[in-house]
Amino acid sequence: MRPITSRLAYAAAHVVCDPQSPIEIDWEATLAYRRYLWSLGLGVAEAMDTAQRGMGLDWPQARELIRRSLAEARGAGGLIACGAGTDQLVPDPRVTLEDVERAYEEQVGYVEGQGGRVILMASRALARAARSADDYVRVYGTILRQVRRPVILHWLGDMFDSQLAAYWGRRDLGEAMEVCLRIICEHREKVDGIKISLLDPAREVAMRARLPTGVRMYTGDDFNYDRLILGENGAYSDALLGIFDAIAPVAAAALRALDLGDVATYRAALAPTVPLARHIFEPPTHAYKTGIVFLAYLNGHQSHFRMLAGAEGARSRQHLTELFRLADAAGVLADRERAAERMGRVFA
Repeated sequence: MRPITSRLAYAAAHVVCDPQSPIEIDWEATLAYRRYLWSLGLGVAEAMDTAQRGMGLDWPQARELIRRSLAEARGAGGLIACGAGTDQLVPDPRVTLEDVERAYEEQVGYVEGQGGRVILMASRALARAARSADDYVRVYGTILRQVRRPVILHWLGDMFDSQLAAYWGRRDLGEAMEVCLRIICEHREKVDGIKISLLDPAREVAMRARLPTGVRMYTGDDFNYDRLILGENGAYSDALLGIFDAIAPVAAAALRALDLGDVATYRAALAPTVPLARHIFEPPTHAYKTGIVFLAYLNGHQSHFRMLAGAEGARSRQHLTELFRLADAAGVLADRERAAERMGRVFA
């Protein structure tokens, strides 16, 4: 299938656990899902929070996932970028800025050593160790000066991870944005773009307008992605979204319509998915991964509804029932009869 051209679009992909062991990965099912995303023309954002990074997926598993996915991407000609963070560290008071820098260097070095593009993930350890915004400027500057190719920065709001509160050394989001923009402007040649997941479209648009020429805004807003990707007056966001894992065929069709300048078809395709996305990402937002995996199960991409660390229990029966209804209304159920049968199997 021809590539999508109007926007860069990454789906943050989930992992499939081994049904016999909630701490092991089913590699074939996990990689098959990435091949499916590439077949639709979407890119894969690998080893991110959608893959339960730091919430069931540890660094040794993430390292193996990155290695295998990059090899698959080379074979498929698929677009991929991989998360590099500091999750080999336990964020406790003994962790220093030097420890954070070494941890980032290890993971960035691994991704780049495997030939991959880096998504420089927000760091719980840095959020704990930093005493001021200058500490963020120091750590990010140290890493960005070393990278071989431009990276995608990653700003994840505390609704996704409470340990990332006051990231960039500021509780006020406007002040935090200034720190982040300072880092981007000082290292613009090393920054491909920034993904922000703040669920605040006005703030994303304001930041997008201030990015240096050539630096992309990748929306991570799973509530407002439809209008942020479409944009206005020639300004738009590219995409790096967990919801694209769940609505992949509809998202790909919408973006292909946009390639042709068919805004009406783009809007008609994505509009019904927004209520589904808002439901999947409702508070507690970090539990959204359960809905992503549940939809993959309903659509036949995996044989079971189990997750690493037992995370399938993070949402209620009522939540999953409403998810099923909204998924049907959004047109993302590949086979309604199969999905209904699997719903019954789970609830039995």
